[in-house]
Amino acid sequence: MSNLADDIKNALSSVVSGAGDVVATTENVAKDTIVKTVQAGGEVATTSVDTAGQVVSEGITQASATGVSITQAVTGFVTGAIVGVKDVGGDVIGATSGVAEEAIKTASTVGGDVGMVAVSVVEGAIGAAGKIGEDSGNLAKHAAIGTLKAADEIGSEVGSLVRKALLNAAALPHDILDALLTGKTD
Repeated sequence: MSNLADDIKNALSSVVSGAGDVVATTENVAKDTIVKTVQAGGEVATTSVDTAGQVVSEGITQASATGVSITQAVTGFVTGAIVGVKDVGGDVIGATSGVAEEAIKTASTVGGDVGMVAVSVVEGAIGAAGKIGEDSGNLAKHAAIGTLKAADEIGSEVGSLVRKALLNAAALPHDILDALLTGKTD
């Protein structure tokens, strides 16, 4: 995966130097990397989901190291990863949950705001849904489930932080998140 790290680092350095939009750049890097990796060989279903998680994880690590906004990078990486998985015929739902988990775990290790990263993950999933013709509520739900699973594995304090961030984010579908997080359906 050293080529992956180099590709992401090079793409992010152009953003840092002011030559690009973080979300658009990271989205394109994630999508292109997944498509190229899966086309190079391997079983689509397993390879695409695994590759998507690795792209998001490595992307967050590189964003943190280069000073790029982690939350903006996460939105782009998640959108691009899901679109890339769809482009190669992979499991979009599995990829959505998987990239959500990787985003939270990696953000936690690099010192990112896991609450804001969780919101960015769900925003990225919603953005991907629009691009690939999937139900945005369904992808948002699976992204939220993935973020919560990873956050709870890290610790109850992180899980609580992620829940609060998701419930308080104005741009997210609250009917879906409320039902998922509280079990209440108006």
